[in-house]
Amino acid sequence: MRPRLVFVHGVGGPRDALAAREEWLHALADGARAAGHSQRVVGLLAGTSVDVRFAYYGDLFPGNDAQGTASDAERSDAQALAELLLEAVDERLATAQDDQEARVLRRARAQLAPEGEQQGSGDVLRRALNAANTLLALPGLRTAGGWLSARMMVHRLGQVRTYLARRPVDGSGPGLDQRIRARVAEEFDPIGATVVVAHSLGTVVAFETLHEHPVKMPLLVTLGSPIGMRAAVRSRMRPQPLHVPPGVGAWLNFWDRDDFITGRPQLERYVAANAAAVLPVSRRIDSDGVWVHPATKYLTQPGVAGPVLEALEAVTAV
Repeated sequence: MRPRLVFVHGVGGPRDALAAREEWLHALADGARAAGHSQRVVGLLAGTSVDVRFAYYGDLFPGNDAQGTASDAERSDAQALAELLLEAVDERLATAQDDQEARVLRRARAQLAPEGEQQGSGDVLRRALNAANTLLALPGLRTAGGWLSARMMVHRLGQVRTYLARRPVDGSGPGLDQRIRARVAEEFDPIGATVVVAHSLGTVVAFETLHEHPVKMPLLVTLGSPIGMRAAVRSRMRPQPLHVPPGVGAWLNFWDRDDFITGRPQLERYVAANAAAVLPVSRRIDSDGVWVHPATKYLTQPGVAGPVLEALEAVTAV
């Protein structure tokens, strides 16, 4: 039986799931070749050695359009969104590499949390948009290939908040988060082994899904994860206290210093071990270019792709 590889995407607009699967798969293949696994790549791309799935849930978000316009829910939850941005700014400010970066971050922080002022939700959203526009000057967030506007940035990051709000999409029925987890769980192999590669918001989704639907998972890989963001993300996740899902045999967490989404990236400090004493292992990578958050940037790294191919081969050999 072929092992199953499941990709779990993060924030973003509607996408062609089949095209996204191919994009991620070819990025992984490039990274695998760089890691010295060229022979394994043939079966991976052909689908003869690995059953590759792409768990798509982007269509479930309300108001998920290409322009990234603000929804009513986004306005009502503006404070939570501002908290997410503020926590990310504070984490980045603590390790600012130069005076110019520090100035950008301090300006964004002042826009997000002006001293001595009380704002309504509309004003908070406006301040979040202003701060996002300021932050687009940072390495890792510049507009080439990334978010094309502050509004799009806020809208996309707002998906993290929308998922964690756990509201029904239409006011009744299962919450949006439940629908998303159900969609992802459909792609897991209930009998054989599953290797999961999750990105951004997808790391939160995969974590919670694996607690609800435990499966045999020799390796969980998280890329650009926001799980370490205490107030905005970690404290709102389930189940609490956070611990590695049962069935996970190893967890590798990769982060890039210029990836604005990865506040407090050393997840082993915040997530307890499972019954098998498995903890996350966080590893820093350094991507080239001005837009480092996409999953494909991570997957082309040999340090990321190599362990994925090795885990799949180990399962095949059993």
